[in-house]
Formats: sequence, structure tokens, C-alpha cells
Amino acid sequence: MVVSKHLRRLAVAAAFGVSILAFGVRSLPVAAADTPVTGGSLTWGVETEPATLNPHLNGQDKTKLLLRNVFESLLARTADGGYVPWLATGYKVSDDGRTYTFTLRDDVTFSDGQTLDAAAVVTTFTELKDPAYSGSASAGPVSHLVEARAVDARTVELTLKDTYAPFLDFAAGLEILSPSAFASSAFASPKLKAGGPEVAGTGPFILDRYTKGQEIRFVRNPKYNWAPPTAAHRGPAYLDEVTYRFLPESSVRIGALSSGQVDLIEGIPGNDAAVFRDDPEFSYQKALNTGTPYSLFLNTTYGPTQDIRVRKALVAAIDVDAVLRSVYRGERTRAWGITSPIDAQFYDAGIERSYGHDPKQANALLDEAGWTGRDAEGFRTKDGQRLSIEVVQAQATVRDQRDVLLQALQAQARQQAGIDLTIAYVDAGTYTDRRATGRFGSIANSNTPTDAIDIELHYLPIDQGGSINYSRAAAPELLAWLRQASATLDHKTRFDLYGRLQRFAIVEQAYALPLYEPEDQVAAAAHVHGVGFRPFKQLPESAYDIWVSR
Repeated sequence: MVVSKHLRRLAVAAAFGVSILAFGVRSLPVAAADTPVTGGSLTWGVETEPATLNPHLNGQDKTKLLLRNVFESLLARTADGGYVPWLATGYKVSDDGRTYTFTLRDDVTFSDGQTLDAAAVVTTFTELKDPAYSGSASAGPVSHLVEARAVDARTVELTLKDTYAPFLDFAAGLEILSPSAFASSAFASPKLKAGGPEVAGTGPFILDRYTKGQEIRFVRNPKYNWAPPTAAHRGPAYLDEVTYRFLPESSVRIGALSSGQVDLIEGIPGNDAAVFRDDPEFSYQKALNTGTPYSLFLNTTYGPTQDIRVRKALVAAIDVDAVLRSVYRGERTRAWGITSPIDAQFYDAGIERSYGHDPKQANALLDEAGWTGRDAEGFRTKDGQRLSIEVVQAQATVRDQRDVLLQALQAQARQQAGIDLTIAYVDAGTYTDRRATGRFGSIANSNTPTDAIDIELHYLPIDQGGSINYSRAAAPELLAWLRQASATLDHKTRFDLYGRLQRFAIVEQAYALPLYEPEDQVAAAAHVHGVGFRPFKQLPESAYDIWVSR
């Protein structure tokens, strides 16, 4: 029976085009133990390679599961969005919301041997304010910080220039780096921005080796003993080491797990979920992420999408529900708004079904906008020019069958309304340049920040903290609502303001077409235990609680 199961797993791997000789076949695991055991190694196949190993500069949500092994924050989040101690034992906020005080543990050390104290925390916050180090991040939430001060060795006081409601979310979750990372010699080197062994954290693992394009390996931090209450155990990690292998092709990841070449994978296409979900030899889990859904953000300052009628026509031309069913086989959740329903405290469900697929309206809007001609290929034209909207997609975030999704949107835009939706996959340098110059029709992306920080990043003016304002929207209403919301600690007031902004941005102005709520999926062989997701944000958790059967 064991042999037949093993052969079946190899057959599945072969079906996905994976060479069994590429990694070698490991022996089958023995039956799972009832209690966790220490020792052993784990190989995790991941979809995305990090552009940087510096957590402050990393904008890739999919690579945070790697960096969380090394870098930790002052507080952890609970499933309902609450805060519990981690590197800090507690915190308090002044009545006016301008002073945040954190008390620190007295037993934490960085992996380079330095002690975590108030001065170390102050250094992290202070350096992040410097645009020479953090770039556009310096214009984000940290820009509200006037002073970071070490009251004593275990007390950090952060003073803001004004009341800024999302600051606790930001400050509690900021990764704390060893002060040695910011030493002058290190700062002058590209190593700080690239990240690596010289940039030490306090986490349960230590970066051991990184082979670009292939894998990254972490080894257990034997001194680790300060896990948050949300963790399943205390003390050092169970595993001796964990290796993340970069396998961008989903078929390769699936085949590698099916054949036993890796122990665990993330990023499983919707039509392949049943490969593991319905097989007792594997575990399968999925969870929606927080933050802004994967959306087409439509540029209001360049090309045809400057015209609100064109933006609304594109939204009406596309049957998002049908596209998601076709591409993901029912395994993804339709998005409607500017943030995720997981962010229950700020998600206004009233927007659902308030707009959507209406080809008749789409064509009427385009006629009204003057796009009445047709070229030989059936695309609409005006003054001899084709109605073409270029969607710029960064290669680094082409995952979860998003290339297939964009092709399906492209087909619908053409068939339903004669819109030429072109797709440009670009490298990091080109992506940065196109964003800076604003020469694009649309950018497709998502992100995971919570407490409406994601909303600010997308809808504040670009020069006032809107670092990913891909629609380049600058309506004065947006700034007014966002400033009012961040300046009050009253939850209902904030909810109402974000609700007004949501309806204005999506329904009235069509700044974006929300597509689906990003989610993570993990599948593991039966000998792997303790795999799960971070509370609240629901990204894959670090390898801290994972153990393998002997």
C-alpha cells in the first residue's frame, strides 16, 4: 500500500512535468508523532524570490514569510486585530494620540550578539525617517514621527507632530533591526539595502546562505526564547534549519511536493487545489489576506483613462465573476472595495453589487466619449487612434495565475466594448520608471497593510504619502477624507469617512476595478506539522512552530 501511494505521488509529479532526478527522491516519512519533536530540516517551495532581504525595503508580501524568520516587531496581532506583547511587554497611548510609549523585554538579543534596548529601537525608527535609506517609506506613517526617545534602557517614547490614528498599527509591526546594521560602514555599503547576514534581527532563525535564483537557507537561533503569546510554543524553533527554494512555476512546485522533493509549498492555483485538498497524504490550508485587493488601477493623468467615461466603460465591460470562475475554478473571492473584508473594522460591504458588468452601458459611454469608429480588428477608434489602455504588470508580482487573469480581462474588454487592453510585463527598473513618469494606462497590484494604511498609500497624493497611488488620483475630497480619518481616534467616524472615499473612488470615479481578494494557500506532506497563517493579516507564518515527524 505504501509503495502504491508513493508511485501515485511520482505519477502526479510526472504529470506536472517535474524531473524526479532533479532533486532525488527522499524516503517516505514514518507515522506522525503525537507531540512536537526538535530537530530535522524542512524544504519549502515558494513562488517569489525577494528583491531585497531588508524588511523595511521589501514591498513583496509573498516574501514576508521568509523575512519573518529573522525580524520581529514590538507587538503581535491577534485574530481579531488586537495587540499582544512581543519584543515589548506593553504599551500606552496618550489621550491626544500623539505619544506612544513602549516598554521592552529585558532578555532579547539580536543574532549578532547586541542587546535589544530602547536605543536600538530608537535607531530603527530614526533611520527609517531618512529618505536616503528608506526612500518613499519615509513619506509614509513614519513621517508623522517628530521624535523617538529612549526614556531609559527599557522604555521607548515616540512623539508625533499630530494625531495619527494608524500609527499604532505601523509602530507595533515595524521590524526592529540591530543597530550595527546602520553603522556608517554598513550604511555606505549596498549590503544594508540588499539585506543579508550583516542585517541582524531577533528572530527564531538566522540567515545562513542565499543563492540568488535558487534558494535561501536559515538555521535555528539557539538563544531564542521570546515568542509572542500567539505562537504555539516557547523556546527555540523545532527545526534545525529551513530552506526556501524559489520555484516560480506553479506546476514545478506542485510536482516537487507531490514527488517528495520538497516538504511544503505555497501558492497553489485554484484549479490545482484538489491535488492536495482531497488527498490524506497532504494538508491544505488557505486564508484571505488583509489590505487592498488585486485591482486594475486606472491612470487619471495619462492616455484614454483620463476620461471618466472610458474608466467607467472598462469597469462595465468586464464580467469579473465570470473571469474568476474561468481562471480560478471557484477558488478565489470576488473583490468589490478598496480594502479586504478581513479588515472588518473598515470594510464597508455596502459597495458590493452596487456596480459591475453592463456591456450596454459600457458601449454607450464610449460612444458618448467619441470612440465611435472601428478599425480592421474591431477595436474602437477616435481621430484615427485606437482605444488602447496599457496595463503595466511588474514581473516580480506575476503570481497566482495573474498572467492568465489579465489575458481573460483583455479578451473581455475587446469582445464586450472594443477596448484594446494591452499587457506589458516589465522588470523592476522599468516598473519604477513607469510609475515615476506616469506613462501607463493602468497598473495591476495589491498590498496587505492594515488599519487603513493601505488606503492611504493608494489614495493620498503621490507627494504626500501616496507611494502606490497608481491611479494618480488627486481629487481634493480624497485628501480631506483621509486627513480627517487619520486625525480622529473615533472608530465610527473613521469607518464613515473611508466608506465615503470608497464609493467616490470606485463607483463614482472608477479609479480602480477591484478583481479578487488575495489569499495564500499552503500544502504540506503529512510528516509536516504546525503549518499555519499569521493571525489577522493571515500571511503564511514563519517556520517557528513547524516540526517534522521522525
